[in-house]
Amino acid sequence: MKLYSYWRSSAAYRVRIALNLKALEHDLESVSLLPGVAAHREQAYRDKNPQMLVPYLEDGELGIAQSMAILEYLEETYPEPALLPKSEPLRSQVRAFCNLVACDIHPLDNLRVMQFIKTELGADPMDKWYGHWIHEGFRAAEQLVGDGPYCFGSQLTLADALLVPQVYNARRFNVPLDDYPKLVAITDACNELAEFQTAAPESQPDCTQ
Repeated sequence: MKLYSYWRSSAAYRVRIALNLKALEHDLESVSLLPGVAAHREQAYRDKNPQMLVPYLEDGELGIAQSMAILEYLEETYPEPALLPKSEPLRSQVRAFCNLVACDIHPLDNLRVMQFIKTELGADPMDKWYGHWIHEGFRAAEQLVGDGPYCFGSQLTLADALLVPQVYNARRFNVPLDDYPKLVAITDACNELAEFQTAAPESQPDCTQ
């Protein structure tokens, strides 16, 4: 199994967490998204993944793009330990929380969106844009999660794998999190675990910080 990843990609970060939680051995292949390098736009990677995004997972002959598709594949193919609750309504609640992050927050604050706003519109996306969409999503997320220690109780789920990278990004860009004490506490609890620590951006072999 091989994961094409970039150390600061939050989408790749969430897949790294899931792979660690499921104790799945895998190789990491760095695909730099840095302007001026842009390895994701090179033809060799484009042939694998026409969307030219990370992450991209290879499992034998199978190649999968899009982090949520990868996470669903891992859950279906390697079901233990389960990262989706077995019963409803928790199972659907976890899925809905994941989509809140993956569909409503992350795409609007993605690197290519930030670059477009800066280069094509001549605006600083960090002035109002980035924090606005974090707050829009986190206000709802704070109400959706339980009382811990993790997003939906004592079992780690895909929701935790998506929350932690999003909080990492919010902290990286100094978005105030005072209004989201549950999200912060859950993230801090997750980051006490080795599976999250080894998936963190600063722990990656291509980290340039």
